Amino acid sequence: MSTDQTLHPLRPAHSTPVVFGAGAAIGVLGGMIGLGGAEFRLPLLIGLFGFAALSAVILNKAMSLVVVLVALPARMAAVPAAELAARWPVAVNLLAGSLLGAWAGASWAVRMRSTTLYKVLAALMVLMAAALVVTHTTILGTLGLPLWAQVPAGVAAGFGIGVVAAIMGVAGGELLIPTIVLLFGEGIKTAGSLSLLVSLPTMLVAFARYSRDGGFAVVGASLRFTGVMAAGSIAGAVLGGLLLGVFPDVVLIPALAVILLVSAYKLARHD
Repeated sequence: MSTDQTLHPLRPAHSTPVVFGAGAAIGVLGGMIGLGGAEFRLPLLIGLFGFAALSAVILNKAMSLVVVLVALPARMAAVPAAELAARWPVAVNLLAGSLLGAWAGASWAVRMRSTTLYKVLAALMVLMAAALVVTHTTILGTLGLPLWAQVPAGVAAGFGIGVVAAIMGVAGGELLIPTIVLLFGEGIKTAGSLSLLVSLPTMLVAFARYSRDGGFAVVGASLRFTGVMAAGSIAGAVLGGLLLGVFPDVVLIPALAVILLVSAYKLARHD
């Protein structure tokens, strides 16, 4: 691990209601667009709660893992298991790249200087904003690639998504869902369930790599904080799901993209 990386919060702990409320707000934002909201959680962990970059990434990964584990049964109920089983080649294709990408991304993150990691995170926040706008404002078709091109494209896309997910501590659904639609021609609903099946092992691999450099230390030291914020995120996601469609995408998506871009700007300027 780089010598200037720390795995400790930079500010005093906040009260339980504040932590839960922040998690709930993030969950609502994510729930309203059908995602977990981890991309909104990361800048809060750094800016509001004072965690250093690497600590924030690892805690974000831990919370994302909890949210995915809770969301997976609900998604399995929405999309029959038999339907997902018939599409196992899609998940395997992406996993062939994402597992390697997650290991590589986590390895790069622990070796980066803190100032570099902040700038990398800022750039990835811009990528997430772009993915959010494209996914929710355009009609995604399929690229119609032949099998000989589709398989390596899936591995390459999976690798890139695994890297991004590991470095940001997110599940990667923001990138996985449009990738599954574009490369494999699946519907949005099926793509959402498949993305969780790919995300779970990908996150576990990243976690395993972080653990080699003391990554679990920050989770253990902040276990109560992590549990409270994760609980808030889950509760908020449920509420956000109920609010799905209440706010028109033409208003909601640009607003969320602006939040991500402002967060990216602040991360880029973070010391």
